[in-house]
Amino acid sequence: MYIQSDDYNVIAETILGQEIRSHDLFVLLLAESDALDAKALIERLNTAGLPFIGGIFPGVIHNSKLYKQGVVAKKLQAIAPPVIMSGLNTSGYEWPDLKTVLSGPEKPVTAWIMIDGLMSNIAHFLSGLYDRLGDQVNFIGGGAGSLSLRQQPCLLTPDGLLQDAAVIAFLDYDTHLGVKHGWKRLAGPIVATRTAQNVICELNWEEAFTVYKNYIEKDCGCAITEDNFFEVAKGYPFGIYKSNAEEVIRDPIAVNSEGGLVCVGEVPENTVLNIMKGTADNLIASAAEAVEETLARSQNTEAMVRHTMVVDCVSRALFLEDRHEEELERINKRIKAVRSEVSPQGMLSLGEISSYGEGYLEFFNKTIVIGSLY
Repeated sequence: MYIQSDDYNVIAETILGQEIRSHDLFVLLLAESDALDAKALIERLNTAGLPFIGGIFPGVIHNSKLYKQGVVAKKLQAIAPPVIMSGLNTSGYEWPDLKTVLSGPEKPVTAWIMIDGLMSNIAHFLSGLYDRLGDQVNFIGGGAGSLSLRQQPCLLTPDGLLQDAAVIAFLDYDTHLGVKHGWKRLAGPIVATRTAQNVICELNWEEAFTVYKNYIEKDCGCAITEDNFFEVAKGYPFGIYKSNAEEVIRDPIAVNSEGGLVCVGEVPENTVLNIMKGTADNLIASAAEAVEETLARSQNTEAMVRHTMVVDCVSRALFLEDRHEEELERINKRIKAVRSEVSPQGMLSLGEISSYGEGYLEFFNKTIVIGSLY
């Protein structure tokens, strides 16, 4: 359901007008807006006793359209109350006993995850989550946050509006996933010889910005500075080398005062990287491949698609500009050819979360993740 309003009263009334059954959980994807009073919305939903979690994103997706206003509200079946974890900006946070969540009859389970996409411990958190759950569940979700790239509270929970946090909903669905990015190697390999969580301090033992700048300026034919960094760098991400798979993309978004490259998501020290380059045609084609991937994996099941979730990186949309809608149209057309009443819905994310090939849990940048829920 898409609600085209920033008024928390309108949003709440529309959601509360829905039939609510046992185990229903509302997942709220809110487009970033100065007019939205997220705290008042939380208070209103808490007063009504509505089970919900949510995130604020640079945009939301409904069918073939991207919206910069309003809310996508998904009513999904959960097997347990959502797990809320805060204080994730340190390494000393405590884990709940997640095994009790999955202690019932063995059946397919999907973990829908929303995190603060600008916190510094994302990989640490996801690694801990995978250590505890492994391949018992399929994972899909993404990073919430502001297009300004300024960290601020962005996750809606019954406990309030949170940052440096994560929410996990364990859903009563099987999921087939498609994960693609479409970026191609331009230069490398180079080694991240010194890093600090999500900051690349040195490349090949030299200041990271200097090395990156030298590679990029040769290709783009323009000077790259701290002031225009984001605008130029959106077309030149890093790719973390993976054997027999697409690189995992890391998006450099800023230069710090020491010449380090600030990325969305951690880069481990001594990681082998390539500098990547994209074209609109290749990125749009990769979205079509992701749809086929999620549908191809569903051909061996007789269950019907109930929901299709789209997690599309905000920097893909910024790179594609006017052609971003073309990407969404291809996804929508293919999904509706399989089940006409299912509307692809999702968000522009600050980093994408998925089981990689329905196996190991990864955090991606500049990637599109499509999940078909059965």
